[in-house]
Amino acid sequence: MITNDWKAEAAARLQRKNRILFSPKDAFLRGLARRCAEQTHKTVVLWAFSFSEEIVEDLKRIYPLETRPQETLEAARLWAAGKIKMPRAKAAILACHALANEQNAEGGAFCHALGQACSTVHTAGHAMGLCVYELTALIHKYGLDHCDAAIEDRRRAYEERLLHFRNADCEDAEWANFLK
Repeated sequence: MITNDWKAEAAARLQRKNRILFSPKDAFLRGLARRCAEQTHKTVVLWAFSFSEEIVEDLKRIYPLETRPQETLEAARLWAAGKIKMPRAKAAILACHALANEQNAEGGAFCHALGQACSTVHTAGHAMGLCVYELTALIHKYGLDHCDAAIEDRRRAYEERLLHFRNADCEDAEWANFLK
């Protein structure tokens, strides 16, 4: 059973002015981290992309004129499909991370979450970066006193979608040779 211990840990990190309020080593995320590590690379990429679309929408809400988040996701998809090479995708991902340094805490954390999600094409090890940054963004969005439902719902969504993509036919998508 997952408890609200995540809230005390996040509050302590917030008090210390940490930029990241969660860790894959936290009890709240440890099981998810283990399950992500057990999946195929393609499963994790599809899983991360499913959250990336929502993060791009959050960033459009915050910064309606900013195009880098959408460009980052498009580049990562092209890279995963073998349509572009890593340097081009990497440049888009780094541009999204750079945007994080230009924005407020919520927008910055969402930018880093997107960058980590898109980086799962390179290595599935980036998957938990998506989670720790997106959950951090949700705390900044709702405030620590009002984020419980959003945090717990999102964690549940991570688990449910991971199970969905684990059971999905990943071969329906077009994949770069390095992902086959």
